Amino acid sequence: MELLQVADTMAREKDIDRSIVIEAMEEAIQKAGRTKYGYDHDIRAKIDTVSGELTLKRYREVCEEEEIENEAAQITVAMAVREKPDAEIGDFLVDSLPPLDYGRIAAQTAKQVIMQKIREAEREKQFEEYKDRVGEVINGSIKRVEYGNVTVDLGKTEALLRRDECLPREHLKNGDRVRAIIHDVRREVRGPQIFLSRTRPEMMASLFKQEVPEIYDGIIEIKAVARDPGSRAKIAVLSNDSGIDPVGACVGMRGSRVQAVVNELGGEKIDIIPWTEDLGSLVIAALQPAEVSKVVLDEESGRIEVVVPDDQLSLAIGRRGQNVRLASGLAGWDIDILTEAQEAERRATEFTTRSSLFIEALDVDDVIAHLLVAEGFTQIEEIAYIESHELVEIEGFDEDVAAELQNRARVWLEAQEAELKGKQSELGINDDLIELEGLAANIALKLGEKGIKTRDDLADLAGDELVEMLGDDTMTEADANALIMKAREHWFAEEDNAAAEAETAEGEATNENDTDGAAADTAEDKSENVA
Repeated sequence: MELLQVADTMAREKDIDRSIVIEAMEEAIQKAGRTKYGYDHDIRAKIDTVSGELTLKRYREVCEEEEIENEAAQITVAMAVREKPDAEIGDFLVDSLPPLDYGRIAAQTAKQVIMQKIREAEREKQFEEYKDRVGEVINGSIKRVEYGNVTVDLGKTEALLRRDECLPREHLKNGDRVRAIIHDVRREVRGPQIFLSRTRPEMMASLFKQEVPEIYDGIIEIKAVARDPGSRAKIAVLSNDSGIDPVGACVGMRGSRVQAVVNELGGEKIDIIPWTEDLGSLVIAALQPAEVSKVVLDEESGRIEVVVPDDQLSLAIGRRGQNVRLASGLAGWDIDILTEAQEAERRATEFTTRSSLFIEALDVDDVIAHLLVAEGFTQIEEIAYIESHELVEIEGFDEDVAAELQNRARVWLEAQEAELKGKQSELGINDDLIELEGLAANIALKLGEKGIKTRDDLADLAGDELVEMLGDDTMTEADANALIMKAREHWFAEEDNAAAEAETAEGEATNENDTDGAAADTAEDKSENVA
């Protein structure tokens, strides 16, 4: 009964299951038994969970003579039947062993085994307890600070608040109480590691959930959070009840609720913005206090162009780009800020460039070219292959003018294509490069001049190499990487086809084997019938 009393005591102290302690004791006694009788023996200990009686037994498996690998733990059938007449292959012969006389070394070894098993059980229990608590805000006291990394005592275990997860200019010292969010729990050799953070957006969202009952009840939703930890943050909220103002509820009476979050985050300023599905309105609200004149969405590139008055540029960008960076994080789109003067200048440049293209390619005067640009045409291809009635609808154009414009556009495109073919042949550029989707003809020619003549040549490049080759103004590194990945698609397709062919060949080989086996069985059956 002393064994059971010890197991109960240790289970209570370590807050682990009693069966784990008993299992650790059994393993320790087994190890002591193998130390005495030999490590090759299969010795098993069993503690009765009711009476506490300890039994120690040796097991020997009955095997075929040629399968014997360990004579201490295995026995042949011929030898086994001498002890057990009905012994069969796979049976075990069990011999009871006398109680062990534990010496100092054996007792110390048993103690180490038991403590090791209990430590492993404690670690597993900690991992199971905290693995589902990721995203939860917890309180703890600071146990020690080493090179900016903070060890936080959570009571039964410890957690790590790394230096890069602490707020800037925040001075934490031993004994301080700290609140942080659990952002990761990992299994590691030294036990489960719990990582905390005070800088992540989820931390602010959780703090608002604690301070604002409407968020906790689900009446108000936090749709997006963007933070510059320790300095400024923007949070977008949406009310599911038309009678409740989401911004007012988060601010609280005289700012009490938001001030509680600000104080917890070391004075971080928080802008609370009403959420809307209209992306343009959301960006305008997110860029406050700056005034916005116009918002243009480019869905293809995932960018938003915002035009502000000249005197609002610095306010919209913010100190070190903070305001526009947070607004971009809140909306989930890249934001470009332009002044009205910059936009007007850019538009004038685009208007002049496109007008010059139409004047040169279509051999028209500047009035017609300006009309085409004003209607939104940007390329000759659009004029050549658009429905003619859309051109007729332009003021001052009739069917004859529209037909003539389309004819001139097609003639110009054919001439360009012929010139391209000539330069392609001259430079030795393969068709697979010219026909690559997303690669403009002039870029392909420029690559050919640089020695890139096939799709594989382009696929072998890195993004920065392509940008440097074409010049910084021609293509961004992101666009270069996308183009290179497009060039590599045929590699992946070839690998997939090879894998599919190998799988098909393997399946056919299996079917042939099955067919051969079936044919052999059929022939055997026929022979039996004939006999």
